[in-house]
Amino acid sequence: MKTIDLPQGLASSIGSLPHTDPAVAVALVLERQPRLPAAPSLPNRSGVERMIAQAAWGIAGVRVLEDGSLVVDEPAIDPRHPLAEEGVDGPPFVSLRSFLEAVAGRQGPIKLQLTGPVTLGIALLNVGVPAERAFAVAGSAVRSRARSLLAAATHAAPLAPLVVFLDEPGLAAAMHPSFPLESNRTIDLISGALATIEPHAVTGLHCCGPTDWGAVLQSGPQILSLPLASGAVEQVGAISAFLDRDGWVAWGAVPTTGPMGSAPDRLWHALSTEWRGLAEGGCDPVRLREQAMVTPACGLATHGEEQAERVLSLTSQVARHLETQTQGMRLTVGA
Repeated sequence: MKTIDLPQGLASSIGSLPHTDPAVAVALVLERQPRLPAAPSLPNRSGVERMIAQAAWGIAGVRVLEDGSLVVDEPAIDPRHPLAEEGVDGPPFVSLRSFLEAVAGRQGPIKLQLTGPVTLGIALLNVGVPAERAFAVAGSAVRSRARSLLAAATHAAPLAPLVVFLDEPGLAAAMHPSFPLESNRTIDLISGALATIEPHAVTGLHCCGPTDWGAVLQSGPQILSLPLASGAVEQVGAISAFLDRDGWVAWGAVPTTGPMGSAPDRLWHALSTEWRGLAEGGCDPVRLREQAMVTPACGLATHGEEQAERVLSLTSQVARHLETQTQGMRLTVGA
């Protein structure tokens, strides 16, 4: 497992941007979040850059249409041989390749992201693949794609430390008793994907909605990525134990739905309020800040380009507040 050796007060982003030009999108993340730029996906450029389309690309028995939807030849799906096309050379990864070209020679960390196996399994289930096979092939496909992603990133930017998130919006539903996969098997599915990544990169796990964070953390991510007000305070024991194990939290402090304002003060206040509730429940207030980064709550593909730029700018401004406060706390305690 890679040690988390990241600077404090980091800003990064979550997945998608609304742009159609990969060069413009890549330049934006490098400019606005230079200490931990995130490889963007651009589903408005092409439907095959949608998160399910990217994850399903190359699965034997699955055809990805131009709009990102899936057509399945169910008998041809085989978890033992999930991907007929394993790499990141195809049309869904144009923006990823543009990002990797731009960071060649970089020595600072970069953030990459891929769709997790629970979310991919749900998508396959929804197009008619039986549950047992849907989740089995999803797990195999994500592990295989993760290896290809790591290889491509290491080749393009061998000196850049890697941070790799699994994007798992499906976890918002996966802990419900009616979910077709038992909770332990759901966690095992994620753990297997994280285990493929962790020898080579710091691992993260993102879910954009409320879920059972205590159960989710059993899968073993090093960074938990979640929006504000998504249940962390109500599960403070799990968050506290995670921080005590040196885990980090990527706080989705800038909303991607509803008003966000034009200044960071209200956003910083909301983040501080969440931390106050966690500290009152037993979290170490120093760890809360030192083991934190700031992101938008979710991806930005449904925004306009100017809106997305404003979200990234606000994210960086909130992160600067975090960096300043963390430095002040360290001085206060004589660090």
